[in-house]
Order: sequence, then structure tokens, then C-alpha cells
Amino acid sequence: MEPVGQQEFGQISQGNQAGSNISLTRVLVRKIINTILRQAVLCTAIFAALITCFLVPVDREYLSYFDIRTLLCLFTTLAVVSAFDRIHIFEFIGKKLVTTLGNLRRLVLGIVFLTFLSSMLLANDMALITFLPLGAIVLSFTGKEKYMTYLFILQNIAANLGGMITPFGNPQNLYLYSFYQIPVSEFFSIMFPSFLLALLLIAGGCLIIRPEPLQVKVSESYTQSRGRIILYSLLFLLSILIVFRVVSLLPGTIVVILTLLIADRKAFQKVNYPLLLTFCAFFVFAGNMARITAVQNFFEMLLQKNTFLFGILSCQFISNVPSAVLLSQFTTDYQSLLLAVNLGGLGTLIASLASLITFSEFRKNQPGHEKKYLFMFSAVNAAFLILLVLFEFLWKFTSA
Repeated sequence: MEPVGQQEFGQISQGNQAGSNISLTRVLVRKIINTILRQAVLCTAIFAALITCFLVPVDREYLSYFDIRTLLCLFTTLAVVSAFDRIHIFEFIGKKLVTTLGNLRRLVLGIVFLTFLSSMLLANDMALITFLPLGAIVLSFTGKEKYMTYLFILQNIAANLGGMITPFGNPQNLYLYSFYQIPVSEFFSIMFPSFLLALLLIAGGCLIIRPEPLQVKVSESYTQSRGRIILYSLLFLLSILIVFRVVSLLPGTIVVILTLLIADRKAFQKVNYPLLLTFCAFFVFAGNMARITAVQNFFEMLLQKNTFLFGILSCQFISNVPSAVLLSQFTTDYQSLLLAVNLGGLGTLIASLASLITFSEFRKNQPGHEKKYLFMFSAVNAAFLILLVLFEFLWKFTSA
């Protein structure tokens, strides 16, 4: 057997190296594709933000896009909920709900209306951050994971529509309430008819679920640390007080972070950082859209025709909070705009930032089922939106 020459050896080595490089490239491409698929909403938000950056050059005004209060409140609440999750508090509460409520229909009603009622006080995003994990855990240890898609969608709708009745329940409400200086009594009179119908529709959506008996499928029993439960409850209360501006943002945030660093720093590892980045990218997108003259002129023209309908349409593309900020510059019809940006939170996935929270939590619990979720989400949201819009037109017609 003839020895391999130096030149031939070099060719073989180069061939092996080329093959190795191709394999590494394939692995890298595969990882990038998998990351994009896992974080589709984040990647879409970043892409949309980058596109608008070509239309609006980066300048100092970009800094004003970011709602630091929202981001810090979201971060602290996510961290506290992660700490709760690490002591298995949701399993504990879930088992209590299962034994108390007895069947699947009552359980869904209980969880959905916990979300609905808490959104009036905690705001819609905080209500979802708190109760979506509870819904996921309860269905998991009762063997009813197949209902998670529908439960999450109902919780999302409940958070968006429950929060519309109070000035602080939805972020866009707080902005419009302050911007137009709407009297409290008028605010409730504007929102109450749609709120009442929403309550009935959500109850009907829950009653569709069959009253299947429930049985806990897991045998794990966790020892609850009363001290940690009290500590984290106080931190959660502090987070809520920060949201309501009872406690100053910076001192309150520092207290939450330092306490968790001492009590359980691993809680920070479970924070949903892609969600925070999605919010940041979306702030850039919305901020740039509001600065494009053609977009401003387009909305001004549409609002003169029908503030209510075009307000809802705007929410489907740039979300309800940016829509409230943008459209308020071009109309004095705050009654129609207030309804539009609340009902307009239904519809597409980006119609409400709260919907991004729900989708992100769903993906964490049900990876690989995103297409099913998006299809059902679109169908159920469309049905709720159509019924509420038709009701508003009928209500205005009979009240005229």
C-alpha cells in the first residue's frame, strides 16, 4: 500500500475541514431557524422595528418611545411570579381549586373570572402574568392539557375586557382618561353597556366546556414555606402599589430586586426576558409609526369618517395603547375612541400587548402547538369583536 503524499494529505485535510465547516454552518442555520420559530413574535417585532428605523432615522427622540414604568413594572411582577412558581404556590392553589370546584366547567369559570375581576384592579397585563401560570398548572396536573388553548384565550379576552371598566384597568384607559380629562361618571357610562355584554359573553364561553369530573394526576406534595409565601406576597403587593403610583417607581423596584437577590436569586433566571424585548421592539415600531407624516395624515382622514371603526382597525396593526396615543391627536370624539381602543384589543395577536403575554406563556407550556393556538385565538377573538361592535352600533341607534 503506497503512502499518502503530502499534497494528497493536504487535499484530504482540506476536504475534511470543508465538510466540517458545512456541518457547522448547517447546525448554526438550524439553531437560528429554531430560535426564530420559538420566538416568532419577538423576531417579528424586531423586524418591524428595524423596518421603521429606515423610515425614521435614529435620534434622541427614540429614547422617549420606551415606557420605562411599564417595563420595570412588568419585570418586577414577572420576577415575583417566578419566585412564587419556585415554591410551587400555583400547584397548591390549583389543588385547592380542583377539590373545591369539582368539575372542569366550574374550574374554567373560576380561573377566567379570577382573571376578569383582577384585571379591573391589577390591570390586564398583571392579571395575566398572575393567573395564566395557575391555569396551566391546574390543567396539567388534572390531565386536561387539551383545554389549555381555549382556557388561555378566554383568560386573555377576560383580561382585556374586564379591565375596560376602570380608568386604570387598561393602560390606554389611563392615558385617555387623563388626556381628555373625562369625568368619572361619564367614563363608566360610556363603558358599562359593552362591559356588561362582555361579562355575559365570557360566561357563555366558559359554559361551553363540559362539566367533566376532575382528578389530580400527580402525587407530588410540596412543603409550603409560610415565611416565603408571606414575603413574596408582600413583594407582589409592592409591585401592585408601584403600578398604582402609590409607591415610587425606582425605590420600589430596587426593594423588589434586592429582596429577591437575597431570598432567591434563581427566580431571575425564570423571568420571561424575550417578552420584555418584544415590548421594547414594539415601542420602537409604534413610536416611529407615530412620527411618519403620511401615517398621521392617513389616520386624520379616516377618523373624520368614523372614529370608532377606524380606531378598532388601527389597533389591529399597531396595538391599542399606541393607537390611543396616536389617534387622540386627531379627534375630539373621546367616547368613540375610548370604546374603540378597548374593544380593539380583541382581534389580531398584536391588537393588545396583553395578548403577547398570553401567547408567550402558552408557548412556554405548549411548545409545538402555536398554529392551533393562533387559529383558535383569531376565530374566538373575531367572534367576540364582531358581537361587541354590532352591539355598540345597535346601542347607539336605539339611544339616538
